[in-house]
Amino acid sequence: MNTSIYAYRGFILKDTGERDGRFYSINVPLKDGIDDGSFTRLFKTIISKVVETYLPGAIVLQCGADSLAGDRLGCFNLSIDGHAECVRFVKKFNLPLLVTGGGGYTKENVARCWALETGVLLDTELPNEIPDNDYIKYFAPDYSLKLPGGHIENLNSKSYIGTIKMQVMENLRCLQHAPSVQMQEVPPDFYIPDFDEDEQNPDERVNQHTQDKHIQRDDEYYEGDHDNDNHTDDA
Repeated sequence: MNTSIYAYRGFILKDTGERDGRFYSINVPLKDGIDDGSFTRLFKTIISKVVETYLPGAIVLQCGADSLAGDRLGCFNLSIDGHAECVRFVKKFNLPLLVTGGGGYTKENVARCWALETGVLLDTELPNEIPDNDYIKYFAPDYSLKLPGGHIENLNSKSYIGTIKMQVMENLRCLQHAPSVQMQEVPPDFYIPDFDEDEQNPDERVNQHTQDKHIQRDDEYYEGDHDNDNHTDDA
């Protein structure tokens, strides 16, 4: 059975899979502005419990760079060092690991990120100064590899992060230790869309209210969720 873990803006915490796949999906919805300290502590806590619970035989890690500070479409404050720390942590489990790319909409920062994390995977420390190359102009004016964190207001309060962590742990407790991680045939009716995607009119637009419902349900908030008095990075 495959297990999917997502940590990003717009996912629904209570969406844990359906039928035979129930509790094999974990969503960690984060708000704008999360920083290295909050993100890495939450990541390490949850991933450690996930590995303990699911006993995976292999891990596929997607390193989307749109969570980096300064991304054109992103909204987080992660530095490249903070992003790479998550790769370093997963590597320490010494399980077969397939690492892929992902999102990222500021191309020079995507290149920085994946270069540094390739070095992490190969146990190679790369110099911070980018050597001369055909694309060096994209890395002006400092020509450095590492990107610092951003300064967007961190909307992830201590109470919010604590609630997210508690609920994810509760979801994991609903599933006993996997007896073994074996390949299983996906049932033929695993994905049956409610509509024919090919016949949809591409000119029809989903209204904003419907889009918002897909991002955040009305019952997705928790007591203390709006407590933004102490935006610390404690997870």
